[in-house]
Amino acid sequence: MKLELSRVVQGRGRLGVLKDLGKTGQHSLEVPGCLLHTHLGTVPHLTRDTLHTLSNLPSVTQVTLSNIAEHQDVLEEFRDGFRRFAGLHNTVLYCSLHDPATPCPTGYTTNKTVSVWGSGGRIELTVAKFMALQKTVQPDWYQSMADGETWQSGTSRKRVRKSVDRTLAHLDECLLVHQNSQELDGVEVFGVVEGGDILEERVRSGRETAKRPVAGFCLDGLQTGSMHQALRTQLITAVTKELPEDKPRLLHGVGRPDEVLACVEAGVDLFESFFPFQATERGCALCFAFDVSSDPELAGRAPPAVLELAEEKEASGETQQNGDSNPADQSQMTSFEIDLKDKRYKEDFRPLVEGCGCYCCVNHQRAYLHHLLVTNELLAGVLLMIHNAAHYHAFFGALREALANDKLDVLRRRVLGEGGVQTDRSQR
Repeated sequence: MKLELSRVVQGRGRLGVLKDLGKTGQHSLEVPGCLLHTHLGTVPHLTRDTLHTLSNLPSVTQVTLSNIAEHQDVLEEFRDGFRRFAGLHNTVLYCSLHDPATPCPTGYTTNKTVSVWGSGGRIELTVAKFMALQKTVQPDWYQSMADGETWQSGTSRKRVRKSVDRTLAHLDECLLVHQNSQELDGVEVFGVVEGGDILEERVRSGRETAKRPVAGFCLDGLQTGSMHQALRTQLITAVTKELPEDKPRLLHGVGRPDEVLACVEAGVDLFESFFPFQATERGCALCFAFDVSSDPELAGRAPPAVLELAEEKEASGETQQNGDSNPADQSQMTSFEIDLKDKRYKEDFRPLVEGCGCYCCVNHQRAYLHHLLVTNELLAGVLLMIHNAAHYHAFFGALREALANDKLDVLRRRVLGEGGVQTDRSQR
């Protein structure tokens, strides 16, 4: 794994390519970028054939131990690794601890164990069991075992310090097993940076993790709902100063477009792409604008649908912002999407987003999606996931273009909605 940076904007925002990925080194991933979010190797709602109708898919597929751990016996019997078991082809496999789209109960971590939650309940992992799972999964890279239960505001300094100490101890044990394991030859390890919302502990965690022979870094405990973006930016900026420039930084649990932009400016390279799935589960379509060309028509993007929705709300006397009434609740609709279950779309014969080239927008209208949702048709999830995934991955393409052409401010205005339609959550 080799990170080649072509540009660093304002000393932090990084543009480049992550090369030599996978055991054969044949894959690459542009940064800033995102991973392909899956459930047991499958993008929710989509068959493999349907998925590959989308362009610009990430070359790295994310799977999680919270989904895989309960199938360890089956995978050990299979013996050929999770990639072949799930029928994955031509992709790099990254294995993380938790599913970012699913809340994880806290209070079950000890000095020697962490817990993951599968469909059958809690599974306790020691380092030995964690590493046995990695040998069974046979990923191309994986995050080290970590105590990530200090993301809630108000966690004591003592508990945060213990989290950092435990995570470093887990990393050392994982590296020892890894280095002596023939099954993990050629597999990369990402060290995990913890520290809650305490600056000194974040810096200590980053500095100490950087001393270990890891291929990259996972910034954990900064997920949406855990803190305001200003604090998140401050912590990330401080941590990245402790990390080497030539290794990637992956941020867990952040997927909202406004937060992605802020975190890229703070020095983050990679994100998880669970946000389109969450929007799909809400029956919502992503509709935020992100073109950075001087001519909006050239980019094929009309003004954001959320702007139209805000105007409709204002005309009807509604004062509440579209979504985001409680940012800590990730089941709540955000201001970057439209709720197609709403009756206002019953006779709306426009595509989800004007100019979008995805299968859903080319072939169907908002009214049809509204019908599918209110009648609980499974096709609703398929069509929404096609659009939401395509829209989200295109946003990352626009983000890289903006970094390359000094148009990050233009992109920010597009995403947030010109005219102040969307506001920072700290102002609500």
